[in-house]
Amino acid sequence: MKVIGDRVSILKKDDLLSIVILPIKDKRKVWLMFFWLMAWTVCGIVVLANYFNVIDQNIKLFMIVYLAFWAYFEFKIVRVFIWRRSGKEKLWISGGKVHYQQEINKRGKIQEFDFSLIQDLQLIEAEETSFSTVINSSFWIKGGERIAFTCQHKNVRFGMQLTDKEAKGIMQEITNFLFTEK
Repeated sequence: MKVIGDRVSILKKDDLLSIVILPIKDKRKVWLMFFWLMAWTVCGIVVLANYFNVIDQNIKLFMIVYLAFWAYFEFKIVRVFIWRRSGKEKLWISGGKVHYQQEINKRGKIQEFDFSLIQDLQLIEAEETSFSTVINSSFWIKGGERIAFTCQHKNVRFGMQLTDKEAKGIMQEITNFLFTEK
């Protein structure tokens, strides 16, 4: 087994290439995220509980709009928190198929792609001055994929928040494996 950085492990066998990418683990930030999530949840519950005591329709309308935004961001931060605690990305190539899975607690949908239909494997360059790159590389966001390929006109991206060294190492391993397969 080969390890690239702190988060990427690669296993190569005769007809199998398996890549596992762990999320960034920073215990201090995970605890901060937990406390922020608890405070956010309490705020939403307090507003929801007081909704039924309010008589003014304008205030009720404001509370409904507030609760809609609250629910959206509650969902987003819960998703990121769970990902940081127990998520990982898995990509494996075997038997002419490429499999990709975002696994959380040993569960997750496996996407399967026919190897012969895959085109345009590429490294997504991270522009240091780009606003979207800065946001997507943030600890508080689930995203920032660095590697992509196209299969049947579907763009598949993986490798969340990889460093340049990790992304280039994965690309090299995939191309070496695919080149020796043929």
